[in-house]
Amino acid sequence: MTHSIDKALAAYCRLLEAVLVLLLAVMVAMVFGNVVLRYGFNSGIAVSEEMSRWLFLWLVFLGATVAVRERAHMGTELLLERMPQGAQKAVLVLGQGLMLWVTWLMFSGSLAQTRINWDAEAPVTGFSMAWVYATGLVFSVSTALMLGSDLWRTLRGELTPGQVIAQHHACEGAEAQAEARAFERRDGGSASDR
Repeated sequence: MTHSIDKALAAYCRLLEAVLVLLLAVMVAMVFGNVVLRYGFNSGIAVSEEMSRWLFLWLVFLGATVAVRERAHMGTELLLERMPQGAQKAVLVLGQGLMLWVTWLMFSGSLAQTRINWDAEAPVTGFSMAWVYATGLVFSVSTALMLGSDLWRTLRGELTPGQVIAQHHACEGAEAQAEARAFERRDGGSASDR
């Protein structure tokens, strides 16, 4: 059962990644098109500024959802590594429980704001301002499923603290390698210019 849940969550995150690409493309097109129209034709897209802000909000929250799935957010693995084996699992379960609680807080706050702003209209587009606060709803429901799955797998012994630590180190290693390559390209380019 947990394998099918993991497959479903992975497919969901791939869908979110495709939506992220689409949102970013639309944002870039709107902002760039607006700049070209303003400077080249003394015109502009009236909804561009408002819509690009909304798309950016959705981009951030959906991206954060994917990052939760990949465990790419900041963690305290350094502390976890130094604990005894039994304490590691307890702290991991405690951390997952706290994250679920914060997710619940975010859900309840976003739901309240979505309801309050349901009839409020955005100044330029006239769309409901509930769309702004719905980002928190989508994020909290999605991440609650992911965190709940992780908690269930941890309690069953399928997800160990060692696996979480290794995955975090793998993410850090990939980031460090990308930064080193970028630094070498930048440093090598400036040295060849001299």
